[in-house]
Amino acid sequence: MNSPNEPTEPPPQALHLEKSRGLRVTWRDGSTGFIDIVTLRRMSQSADARQERESQSSNPLHILKHSSAEPLTALTAELVGNYALRIRFSDGHDTGLFSWLYLRSLASDAPNI
Repeated sequence: MNSPNEPTEPPPQALHLEKSRGLRVTWRDGSTGFIDIVTLRRMSQSADARQERESQSSNPLHILKHSSAEPLTALTAELVGNYALRIRFSDGHDTGLFSWLYLRSLASDAPNI
């Protein structure tokens, strides 16, 4: 029986962060996926990012927050235990964790470039 703390997706075989483009993931089954930087930031599982997505979906006239004139990039990425990745973005956001299962779901929805 799995405990609630056990990962439901094994860790990837390899992670390659292209700071200005996105994250390439190679899974243990040999499949690969790519998630662009904007998608990673927008789909962060942090509370503020979730609230922003909910506001956008419930109100088509929702006003987006002003973003920096600088292009969005990933500054760093760090492993969190054996179950997730934390990415620090150039806009200062760094509170969302990307579990392996969530990364796989994002990568499957993204074009494989």
